[in-house]
Amino acid sequence: MSRPLVISDCDEVLLHMVAHFKEWLEESQGVTFKLQGNNFGTAMRWQSTGKPLEQHDIWRMLGGFFDTEMHRQLPIEGAVAGINRLAEDADVVILTNLNDERQERRAQQLAAYGVHARVFTNQGPKGPALKAIVEEFAPSKAIFIDDLAQHHKSVSEIVPGVSRLHLCGEPMIAGHIDCAHEAGHAHARIDNWAEALPWLLEELERDPR
Repeated sequence: MSRPLVISDCDEVLLHMVAHFKEWLEESQGVTFKLQGNNFGTAMRWQSTGKPLEQHDIWRMLGGFFDTEMHRQLPIEGAVAGINRLAEDADVVILTNLNDERQERRAQQLAAYGVHARVFTNQGPKGPALKAIVEEFAPSKAIFIDDLAQHHKSVSEIVPGVSRLHLCGEPMIAGHIDCAHEAGHAHARIDNWAEALPWLLEELERDPR
């Protein structure tokens, strides 16, 4: 009999990202990061002029961070213990929006913190990638965890039978991002692992939707 499957995002679900990204930008890249509302793009401004970064510079900064600064990323409270507890009852994989050449580095990063899970990389909406993962594993039950509402919307449209938890463990942005649960695209919104883990364990036992 097939096991349940948990498909989890990494950044802001298992590891802090934006807080460390902000530190790096302001320490060494001549960029201030101040999030107002939920517009990540306008949060970044050149310290010398106060002007917002162009789109190509934003992507360059993000790429630079993931190429050289992933060692900065620390686990979100309760995330490592939580995801490993789920791994006792389910297969666990990571679906992260990074370029494919960073897949091995992400796997090594998580393994260093004690999370030994297969890592899938993706670009763009996660629904198609998640559909392929579910087809490969053919699980008895599948749960998706992500911090961004657009990915829950994509999954809800393409693989509606997957249970979906919107979890953003980074307080700096949790209050600013759109809520997938309010939009009807996630089954719950819980932003800390102490409360999320009981919900997830109960969901593993629930009959498939």
